Amino acid sequence: MFRSLRTLYRLSHKRMYESANSIRLLQTQVNRKEIQDDVLKAFASVVGEKNVSTAKAVREHHGKDESYHGIFPPDLVVSPGSTEEVSECAKICYAEGLPIIPFGSGTGLEGGVTGVKGGVTFDLMRMDQIEEVHVEDFDVVVQAGVTRMALNHYLHDTGLWFPVDPGADASLCGMCSTSASGTNAVRYGTMRENVMNLEVVLSDGRVIHTAGEGRRTKKTAAGYNMTNLFVGSEGTLGIITKATIKLYGQPESTISAVCHFPSVKAAVDTTVQTLQCGIPMARIEFLDEVQMMACNKFSHLDYQESPTLFLEFHGSESGVEEQAKAVAEIAEYNEGSGFQWAKEPEVRNKLWKARHDAYYACIALRPGCKASITDVCVPISRLPELITITKEDIQSSSVVGPIVGHVGDGNFHTVLVFDPDNPKEVEEVKGLTDRMAMRALEMHGTCTGEHGIGLGKRHFLEKEIGAVGVQVMKELKAALDPKGIMNPGKIFMD
Repeated sequence: MFRSLRTLYRLSHKRMYESANSIRLLQTQVNRKEIQDDVLKAFASVVGEKNVSTAKAVREHHGKDESYHGIFPPDLVVSPGSTEEVSECAKICYAEGLPIIPFGSGTGLEGGVTGVKGGVTFDLMRMDQIEEVHVEDFDVVVQAGVTRMALNHYLHDTGLWFPVDPGADASLCGMCSTSASGTNAVRYGTMRENVMNLEVVLSDGRVIHTAGEGRRTKKTAAGYNMTNLFVGSEGTLGIITKATIKLYGQPESTISAVCHFPSVKAAVDTTVQTLQCGIPMARIEFLDEVQMMACNKFSHLDYQESPTLFLEFHGSESGVEEQAKAVAEIAEYNEGSGFQWAKEPEVRNKLWKARHDAYYACIALRPGCKASITDVCVPISRLPELITITKEDIQSSSVVGPIVGHVGDGNFHTVLVFDPDNPKEVEEVKGLTDRMAMRALEMHGTCTGEHGIGLGKRHFLEKEIGAVGVQVMKELKAALDPKGIMNPGKIFMD
C-alpha cells in the first residue's frame, strides 16, 4: 500500500525544496494509521460503494494541488452527496481517529489538500447545487461543489454576478476556506467581505450555521463573528458544506485597457496614484516584462514586452469613460504609453484570459521544470519599493521569475520556474521566496495575501501573528477539533 521511504524521498526531493520538512512529512505518511475493512464498509453504507475509493490513481489525484508540493495521497477518498452524508462520514472518522481532508477543485497553491498524515479525503464536488438565488436581496446559497464559473453562468440572465475571481475555476466553498480573492478584489473585496453565512460540519459530525440557520443579512451584531472564523481556516476547523454569498449587479458598461511603462516603479506608481485619486477601479493588474514575454508566446499576443498594467473599469457609459480618461492622464505623467482600449467582450475576454493563463505561460518558458508560486501583500504605499527590490533579487539569481499581481490591493505574485534536479536552483528559489516574505513582514504586510499558509508558509505564521496569536489559534482549533483530525499538518508547524 505504501511506497518505500527511499522512493518517497526521491519523489519529494523533486517537488519540495524544504527538505527538512519534506522528510518529516514523509515519516508521518509511513507511520500513518491503516484503515480497516469494517471502516471501509461503514463509509460505503453512508455514501455508496461507488463513492468510496482506495485506488492509487484516485488517492494520488486527491493528494496534490497546483503547487510545487509533492503528492501525499490519503488512504481513502469518499465523495458524499449531501451535508448529512458529510456529517455521518465525519462521525466515523472521529470515532476512529482518522484525519479528514476537505477537497474541492484542487486548485490551491500551498499544498492545503495533501494527505500528509494519511486519512480520508472528502471530495465535495458531487454537492453541486445552487440552492437559492435571491435576486432582490443580491445573495445566493450554494453547496460546496459549485464553482464560480458555474455560478456566473447560472446567474447570466438575472442581471447579477459574483465577481471574486482567483483565476482558476475554483469551488466557492474552497474559496471560502482559503479566503481567496483575485483580479476584482480592488473593487469588490475578497471572500472574507463577501460571505454572509456558512454551513459547517465539525470534526465530530455536528453541523453549525455560522450566522444562524437561514440567516442572510448584510450585517449582524449578534455574538462572535463565527463566519469569518471559518473563512481562511483552510479546512483545519471544519468542512464547509454550504455558503451564502453576496452578489452584485452586472455593470452597465465595461472598458479594459493595456498600458506599457519604462520601468516597474513607473507602473506601480501609476497604480498607487490612481487609488489615491479615489478612482473606482474594477481591476488593475501588473505584469513585468518577463511575464509579458511569456504571455505573448503562450497566448499568441503581440504586446510590448515591458512592465505593463491591465486595467478595467465598470460603471455607466459616461462614468467608465471619465475614469479611463483620468487614469490615462496619470499613466502619461508616469511615462506610460501604447494605450490599447477594448470595449468588445471578445477582445476583453482575450485580454483577461491571457492574464489568467499567466501561470501556464510561465511553466511553458522552461518545459519539464516546476514552478514555485508565492504571494505577499503590503500597504499600497510600500508596494513600489517591494516589487522593485524583489525584481532586483530575482534578476541576480539564475532562475526565471516573472512577477504578476493584483497591485490594486497591494498583492503580487512571483512565479519562480526552476529545475527540481538542480540543487543550486532549489536553494535559490527557497532563498528568494523566504526573503520576499520577510521583506513583506518588515513593511507591515503579510506573507500571503490570498494563497494561504498550507504547508509552504507555516514557518512565517508566528513571525506575522506573534507567539500569543498562534497559541490562541491553536486553542481555538483544540476547542473545535479536540482530536486534531481536521486537515492535520497544515498552517501550524506542529
